[in-house]
Amino acid sequence: MADLVAVWDVALSDGVHKIEFEHGTTSGKRVVYVDGKEEIRKDWMFKLVGRETFYVGAAKTKATINIDAISGFAYEYTLEINGKSLKKYMENRSKTTNTWILHMDGENFRIVLEKDTMDVWCNGKKLETAGEFVDDGTETHFSLGNHDCYIKAVSSGKRKEGIIHTLIVDNREIPEIAS
Repeated sequence: MADLVAVWDVALSDGVHKIEFEHGTTSGKRVVYVDGKEEIRKDWMFKLVGRETFYVGAAKTKATINIDAISGFAYEYTLEINGKSLKKYMENRSKTTNTWILHMDGENFRIVLEKDTMDVWCNGKKLETAGEFVDDGTETHFSLGNHDCYIKAVSSGKRKEGIIHTLIVDNREIPEIAS
């Protein structure tokens, strides 16, 4: 890892993934690691600029590392997720997902709701859910061990805010983390 030039942490529905990039500017070597596992290795590349595309996580999210020369032998490395800069992708993601972290039964759980599909993920696995209409909105029910859980979706009554999603575990509201 002597040629390690960039490291990014990318939060996806199935968890936070670490992407590492090695770039040998003398050998032309390019190596991409995702969560410590080698995804791409190219030795002896004569073209030192360009891009490497690979996939991350359970949903096989497309990621691209762009390699650009900025001056002389200095390079800039940028990561795109699904065709957007990492910053733009994460800003958009905070609008399309809700994330909760809870600790119970001696374990940590990271629960993610994908608002567009209503898919619920826990610690990297998509959960079986059951949707139900209730008087003031909807509830998406699932279980974690022997705990009854649901995500309640109700209208905020304000057009700009839209729908408010709340995680309830054993009749207790879990606060959302800022993503």
